[in-house]
Amino acid sequence: MVYKGGNYKIIRKDLLYSELSFKINGALFDVFKQLGGGHHERYYQRAVSISLQKRGLEFIEQHHVPLLFDNQKVGKYFLDFLVEDKIILELKRGRYIPINVLNQVKGYLSAMDLKLAIVGCFAHDTVVIKRISNLY
Repeated sequence: MVYKGGNYKIIRKDLLYSELSFKINGALFDVFKQLGGGHHERYYQRAVSISLQKRGLEFIEQHHVPLLFDNQKVGKYFLDFLVEDKIILELKRGRYIPINVLNQVKGYLSAMDLKLAIVGCFAHDTVVIKRISNLY
């Protein structure tokens, strides 16, 4: 447990990128707290961008990732956010994360050789956060 300016926060040291994940999750909860549920995904994306900036995080929005085979481009991905060149952040609407979205994010991790993604789903009454790792 860490004491920060009147608040206690629990940061698990056994999680990959625990401090950075904590900041990203805080940005997602801040957006939900202010906007609530039921908005278009693009509005959440704009708000998350502001919230990440407010936390001093470096990120690329709508990051283009080519998919290569034998050094030839066979496809492309666009990530919602690449945060600190370490964590992919994808945003969705709704409470549940469909399997095709999980598989899509795993493909992003593989294509970029990254270890962690966070999917934030904005539902009507909460934000659901799922960590997806690419550790083998």
